[in-house]
Amino acid sequence: MVVTSLVLLTDSREGVDRVLPSLTLLRHRVRVVPLSPSVLVDLRDAEVVLVDARRELVIARAICQLAATLDTPPVLLVLDDGGWPVVEPSWAAADVVSVSAGPAELDARIRLLAEREVATAPDDDRVETGDLVIDASGYTARLRGQVLDLTYKEFELLRYLAANPGRVFTRAQLLQEVWGYDYFGGTRTVDVHVRRLRAKLGVEYDQLIGTVRNVGYRFNDPLDADDAH
Repeated sequence: MVVTSLVLLTDSREGVDRVLPSLTLLRHRVRVVPLSPSVLVDLRDAEVVLVDARRELVIARAICQLAATLDTPPVLLVLDDGGWPVVEPSWAAADVVSVSAGPAELDARIRLLAEREVATAPDDDRVETGDLVIDASGYTARLRGQVLDLTYKEFELLRYLAANPGRVFTRAQLLQEVWGYDYFGGTRTVDVHVRRLRAKLGVEYDQLIGTVRNVGYRFNDPLDADDAH
C-alpha cells in the first residue's frame, strides 16, 4: 500500500477512530487540524484533505468551496447518513465517503485522489489558448507575448474562465468560485470585472469572454470567438 499524507479537518475531540474508523486500519499519515477555513493556508505536504461533515455541514461546505478556489490538494468529504441528501455538486468536493466505509474502499478513494492530483498538477499553473498564455505561478497573463495589466481579481476571473473553455457560468457561480464563500457583494461586480477584462483584451480579443444571454459568461475557443456575441 502506498502511504499518503492526509490532513483531517474536524471539530471532534474523539480522534480519528470516531470520525473515520477505517482510517486507523490503514498506514496513511494523518494530521488532525480544526474544522476551519483558515487552516487551508497551511496544508504543508498534504496530498489529500479530509473534511469531517458529520456535524457541521455549513462549515464543511464553506471549506470545500473555498478549497476549490485555492491551490489545495483534493478534498474528500466525510459524511454520515444525514449528510448525503444535502450534498450537491456546488460543494465542489473532489469525492465523498461514508463514515462506515471499509478500509479497502477508503484506501481506493484516497489513492485515486492522490494519483489524480499528481497527474493534473503540471497543468494547473499554465493555461494556453490561442495567443493567450496564463501563468498562475507567476500571476501573469500574456497576449501575443505582451503582459496584460490585470488586477488580482481580473486575473483570477480570466484564469478560471480560460481553464473551463465553453462552460457557461452564472454570475453567482463566478462570485462563489473567484471571490469566495465570504464575499457579500452583488453579482454586478462580475459584470464590472468582465467589462474591464474585455477592455484590456482589446477589440480583437474581447470576444474571448462570451455573454450567454440571461445566464452568464463563458470563455470561447479562439477559433470560435467571432461567434461569441
